[in-house]
Amino acid sequence: MSQEHQHCLASIRSHYPQFSVTEKKIADYILENPNEIIHSTINGLAEDLGVADSTVFRFCKRIGFKGYQAMKIALASEIVTGLKDIHERIDEGDTAQTIATKVFRSNIKTIEDTLMVVDEKKLMKAVDIMSTARSIEFFGSGGSGVIALDAYHKFIRTGLRVHAASDSHIQLMTASQMTSDDCAVFISHSGSTKDILQLLDIVKETGAKTICITNFAKSPLSQRVDTPLFTVSEETDYRSEALSSRIAQLTLIDALYVNLMMRRETEGQDALRKMRKAISVKRL
Repeated sequence: MSQEHQHCLASIRSHYPQFSVTEKKIADYILENPNEIIHSTINGLAEDLGVADSTVFRFCKRIGFKGYQAMKIALASEIVTGLKDIHERIDEGDTAQTIATKVFRSNIKTIEDTLMVVDEKKLMKAVDIMSTARSIEFFGSGGSGVIALDAYHKFIRTGLRVHAASDSHIQLMTASQMTSDDCAVFISHSGSTKDILQLLDIVKETGAKTICITNFAKSPLSQRVDTPLFTVSEETDYRSEALSSRIAQLTLIDALYVNLMMRRETEGQDALRKMRKAISVKRL
């Protein structure tokens, strides 16, 4: 993604767990004082925080910018376009409608933040891999396992061979039977779940292509798959960051599905017609 379209605050939040103590100090200041940052110099910020100019510069590079000025431009764009942080604080006096509004706005922001970090080349590489695979296996555990089942429910419409198992033993058996002609899609918010990393080890031994959908940060999963795709989410007063990420995961899977259907054209439409005809008997 080009820097002029990169989202500064979203990138800071997504990288936050991997920051050093000093980097978290800089991150906290930017997140809490975005308006002040766009009017400050690198020297001024460094002096306020008691760090070296070079430390601030390296921080900017760490979150994906060429330097401090590039980060400021991206930050100013966020503030001007109104994509500000939504803390989603729920107050005792909030009505049901107010709470619903805050939840909807938070979900919208999660999707917008994720769109800012979508890498078109990686997205299309994932579509290429899936479109030529003999079969596609979706893997996830816990809440991500539910997302994997939803992906299976969508992709079965493509006419391709797809599968998703919720039982961990069946997942291990399925992974062991994959070949270099197959594709495995791993869904994990943290990218560091033991079960998922164990499955990845097994799949990589088979030579199958690997894709992951995970939080936008360095993780064991994202660093080891062939094609990583990222989501962005933040923790709120009443739900965890992982729970919040599911709406972004579902949307990213939708984007993969539509791209794949467009790629398959006639084959995809034929498969969709067959499926609709088969399930029509279930309707009155």
